[in-house]
Amino acid sequence: MNPTRIWDLPTRLFHWALAACVIALVITAKVGGDAMNWHFRLGYAVFALLIFRLLWGFVGGHWSRFASFFPTPGRLSRYLGGRATAADTAGHNPLGALSVLALLTVLSVQVGTGLFTDDEIAFAGPLTSLVSGDTVWTLTSWHKTWGQWLVIGLVALHVLAIVVYLIRRQNLVTPMLLGDKRMAEPVTPARDTAATRLLALVLLGAAAGVVWWVVQLGQRGMLG
Repeated sequence: MNPTRIWDLPTRLFHWALAACVIALVITAKVGGDAMNWHFRLGYAVFALLIFRLLWGFVGGHWSRFASFFPTPGRLSRYLGGRATAADTAGHNPLGALSVLALLTVLSVQVGTGLFTDDEIAFAGPLTSLVSGDTVWTLTSWHKTWGQWLVIGLVALHVLAIVVYLIRRQNLVTPMLLGDKRMAEPVTPARDTAATRLLALVLLGAAAGVVWWVVQLGQRGMLG
């Protein structure tokens, strides 16, 4: 059982930062009031994290790249049939990949709709001025109901899967904390060097710049 670097540091930091932000977003949404100021800030943070993860899915460490874990029919068939290879399970296994991709998609939709929400009291998303009132109402309704519960449901499913794998003596948490995973067969290690970490920092900065630009679009729309 050889320790192999599976999760590079940027991926691990993304994972735990996203988890913390999502939990805080749910709490601030339920508290309401002045906590909504933090709800918006956290939403922008998740927006930047999601853009970063999209970019990192193409240039990050081997097992962080979408190509390495995308749940193709062949990978799903092997996994469900008990014929999975080491490469099928080194990073996200095919079922885990489905869960991860679903969560990233739902979070993206939730962030996107949040930019157009309006509680008709004190808080409105930065892009509400760019669309009609009916569109704002529709997106706000989704954000507060189906979108919110889909996020909570997928997070709960994610946690449940971790518990089930722990019961089956497969620890998914430690590799995401420390980066290494003990593999019975050799697999390609993830590149996790000072250079890749610097690249991740640059990409995160670029993602934050995109978020700032999007928010400014709404402000310019109001002025126009």
